[in-house]
Amino acid sequence: MRGYSAFLKKELIEQIRTYRLFIMLTVFFIFGMMSPLAAKLLPEILASAMPEGISITLADPVALDSWSQFFKNISQMGLIVTVILFGGVLSTELSKGTLINMLTKGLSRSAVIASKFSAMILLWTAAYALAFLVGLGYTAYLFPGQTMPYLGFSVFCLWMFGVFLLSTLLLSASLTKNTFGALLLLCLVLGGLLLANIFPDWQAFNPLMLSSQNVALLGGATAVSEMTKSLVVTASASVAFLVLSVMIFRKRAL
Repeated sequence: MRGYSAFLKKELIEQIRTYRLFIMLTVFFIFGMMSPLAAKLLPEILASAMPEGISITLADPVALDSWSQFFKNISQMGLIVTVILFGGVLSTELSKGTLINMLTKGLSRSAVIASKFSAMILLWTAAYALAFLVGLGYTAYLFPGQTMPYLGFSVFCLWMFGVFLLSTLLLSASLTKNTFGALLLLCLVLGGLLLANIFPDWQAFNPLMLSSQNVALLGGATAVSEMTKSLVVTASASVAFLVLSVMIFRKRAL
């Protein structure tokens, strides 16, 4: 436990020194701020871009448009930025030899994996929470009096999918020797999920549902009960991937 705490502290300090914390918070703050602004200004932007003599009629933007932009930005660019920043979660230190030195001095490999996973989840949660709070504030200001049912649950679903991605990335990193290999394995897993999503009977169990049905939840097109199976599978897979990462890293030759 002492080794885990010490290494977690070291990981969190490294997030600051390598500017990962600053980059994540800045990027997610921008996404949280721009989502409601884009929803509010989009009709005006489209109207001004139309050629002279041609006009279009668009419905007035509502809070749902703001959250639609939010989930689109986070589930696409936000998660991509997160994965890229953590792509070298193991390979960077292994290539520099710093991790090997700590392991030879008594640090357990289980503590390494657990602390790295904890640091990634903490940073992902902090950045995501910042984006949500900023988006919530701007949406309430630009679209006053409009409430969204199941907003908290929808936000939680996307957070859980982010946890799943990070656990998959950690497992990939424990299997490969470089950052490119870890990212490639992650892409293969996502490709497999996309292929599985073609089959209707599998869609309810697919983790991708947590990142694709958020707006449908808010609009009432998807029920909360329909997300339960995907949530259970995603949470179980995340725990299983973490355990596998520990088992593989214990036996890995450094």
